[in-house]
Amino acid sequence: MIITRSPLRVSLGGGGTDLPSYSCQHGGFLIAGAIDKYVYINVHPRFVDGFLLKYSHMEEVPSIDDIQHPIIREALREVGMQARNLEITSMADIPAGTGLGSSGSFTTALLKALHAFKKNLIHPNELAEQACRVEIDILREPIGKQDQYIAAYGGITCFEFGEDGQVKAWPLAISEETLFNLEDNLLLFFTGYSRSASAILKEQDDKSKRADAEMIDNLHFIKELAFRSRQALENGELTEFGRLMNVHWERKKQRSTGMSSATIDQWYDCAMANGALGGKLIGAGGGGFLMFYAGDKPRLRHAMRQQGLKEVRFRFDFEGTRVISHE
Repeated sequence: MIITRSPLRVSLGGGGTDLPSYSCQHGGFLIAGAIDKYVYINVHPRFVDGFLLKYSHMEEVPSIDDIQHPIIREALREVGMQARNLEITSMADIPAGTGLGSSGSFTTALLKALHAFKKNLIHPNELAEQACRVEIDILREPIGKQDQYIAAYGGITCFEFGEDGQVKAWPLAISEETLFNLEDNLLLFFTGYSRSASAILKEQDDKSKRADAEMIDNLHFIKELAFRSRQALENGELTEFGRLMNVHWERKKQRSTGMSSATIDQWYDCAMANGALGGKLIGAGGGGFLMFYAGDKPRLRHAMRQQGLKEVRFRFDFEGTRVISHE
């Protein structure tokens, strides 16, 4: 039996510039942080032929071609799986559709488990590329490469998305003191809404493909903010980082009418009036998690609790996608 886990993530700047429709024309840059909330995949052989799949639904099918779950089906094909008698089970600390990159984490955890089953070693970069190939190239999801790469690598990592499709990754040069302060003062609150990232990202993807001037200018600005956020974090200027988060959110909302809502705006304004220095909705938008950098944590926590929002406390994960049991 093989068990893998893959971390979820929060975006710390530049989200959206990783979509190929933008990055392959202009180059993208972002900073992401893997967190200690995970997607788990369990793979083990069965005594009988056929695939038994347990996720939010259950499937029992005789062949790969019969599998309904698109990522599982294509991941098995991607690794050239010969076995025809597998049970595959997935679990997650946080439900899908909440903006923390669960689809990319699911895909990397699954591929890692299948490679471990075949006794293959795989580098994080190749793991991320395979996950992107499955989700973007084969399944045609209008998504970026951030989630697969940060899940594979872990840490607080800078990613440069080249016009040639290549991705460069390196750790953010952040001091230990700044790291601890960042962990202590970044607060996540669940809005209670889940949504499909693909639906919101498709609008951005379509506009980028059409070279829509307003969308391209918006993403240029977001990329520049990411470089400034990197500088603030590496210099230990966390108050400035919080301010940049707020600027980022104001621009991000302009990319799609589905990005925010009156209720989310109300919660955001409440947070900013009660101890938050800056914040944004994590992921594609429309729901999921609000993340704030807090200047006054007790006040912010109290205000969000009064609004009925649940906090999810986290630390950063520096291990990335890994095998945690191989028996």
